Amino acid sequence: MKNMFRFAVLLSLVFLFPFLSNAKQSQYDIAYIWDSKLESILDYQQDLEELLGPEASRKLHIVKRSNGDFGVIYDHNGTALTVARLMVEQSVLLREAGMTECLAVSDSGYHQLYNVSYALGPNLEDMKKLYASVYKYLGSEVGKNLYIEKTDLDNYTLIYRRRDDRVSTYKVAKKHAKLLRRKRIRTSITPEMNNPVIFGESSHLDVSIAASSKDSATEKPDSVKKAAIPVKTASLPVKAAASPVIIRTTAKEPVTKKQPTVKTVGFTRDVYKAPLEGEIESFIKQLRNKGKLSRDEQTGWVVYDLTSGKSIVDINADHVFQAASMIKPFVALAFFHKVKEGKLIYGPKSRRNMEKMIQRSNNKATNWVMRMAGGPQQCQRILQKHYGDIFQKTYISEYIPAGGKTYKNSAVPSDYIRFLQALWNNQLPYGKEIRRLMSLPGRDRLYDGTPIPQGTLVYNKTGSTAHLCGDMGIIVPKDKNGKRYPYAVAGVIQRTSRAKNYSKWMLTRGNVIRQVSTIVYEEMKKQYKL
Repeated sequence: MKNMFRFAVLLSLVFLFPFLSNAKQSQYDIAYIWDSKLESILDYQQDLEELLGPEASRKLHIVKRSNGDFGVIYDHNGTALTVARLMVEQSVLLREAGMTECLAVSDSGYHQLYNVSYALGPNLEDMKKLYASVYKYLGSEVGKNLYIEKTDLDNYTLIYRRRDDRVSTYKVAKKHAKLLRRKRIRTSITPEMNNPVIFGESSHLDVSIAASSKDSATEKPDSVKKAAIPVKTASLPVKAAASPVIIRTTAKEPVTKKQPTVKTVGFTRDVYKAPLEGEIESFIKQLRNKGKLSRDEQTGWVVYDLTSGKSIVDINADHVFQAASMIKPFVALAFFHKVKEGKLIYGPKSRRNMEKMIQRSNNKATNWVMRMAGGPQQCQRILQKHYGDIFQKTYISEYIPAGGKTYKNSAVPSDYIRFLQALWNNQLPYGKEIRRLMSLPGRDRLYDGTPIPQGTLVYNKTGSTAHLCGDMGIIVPKDKNGKRYPYAVAGVIQRTSRAKNYSKWMLTRGNVIRQVSTIVYEEMKKQYKL
């Protein structure tokens, strides 16, 4: 079927070749989706990045039409013929994943979006200090979309991802410049380039929690000391920055400390039942009655209050679902167990692959980590032998296949919660590092796109296939006095048949998880006066 599709498209290109040759002076891009809601576009962009890989992700840009619709394009800027060839290759991958095929479009009719920029420089630690200052003075409203990105030439940039037109973004940059004048932080604007994000709000908030934690399992694997080159702050108007001097150093693989085997404790079941469970059940029933959830879709929801130590929602908690990418933190644990035993070293290369696996859900990196840990069956043996109290019905049986169509690895929602509880209680080897990885910026379905207030710390991992949409994580909101009240959530929606329109199905089901997460937060808000 795949070869037939390729042949048909290539045949059509042959007939169109005269037209394509005449149009070679024009520039063309590839368009994937248009929608009036930016949140939907951001979700779809993440799925595209996971499917097309890191090489293509830097070319995926969010743009805006004059009618207000947002879209995701591949910024190819090529001739009609070259873009058609790339379109054929990508359409095959999209069809296999159940996603809508892409289209070649003229490089016109839409404009790029802009962000506010505060600094550019080669030193990450200096950039993190600047991040803390900007976050403090501009507040959590800006902080939720404040990021450190990695640019070309080993540089880092601190930006406020506003994703809006040039004029309005320039006005915001001027306003921020006045607020930051006392700190001598200047501002500018920069086009949205979809650079890799390596530090964000949850990363920043996690630092204070990690600093007060008693968990001694975390080493600093990339303890490379760079010369203290100050970052260059931006200034208005926009000017092209000169290429900075790059100082490179070599890193030695760290010596890891051995730990005693951790005994984990499962979460308490059927101790406490809140009206919250009935509210979620009623909400799901309403969706079914309205046809927004079909008969062949089953859901699972578990919520555990880490503050009180009580399970407050238990809906299909022990039903086996596909795990999709939510299995990846479990793979990380199997790897770190072997590091604890001294059989592996957690160095710069493994750290990079861990970040790709958890933050960007990169399947190639996942298979590398899994292979280093001994393969799928060895990962399963490690989890069962040493963490059997947590992983009671988790099964890791396959590497991630090409295209991300992983259907054999499975878990139950209660296993996610037991893992998150042990993670929060510092009962896992390299627990701080796993939390750091799960706090790295990325689209989630528990916090992003919900009314949960800014300044909430999130550790999570999403999962998506043509059959499953899910998310599991720890949400850590705070009250007016700054005290935090953590709780763990696992939400899964799985259908027996393959979704005909993967894009629409994933967006709508992701929003169902967001709505349930909002219901949970509202209950926690009432209980703890958040």
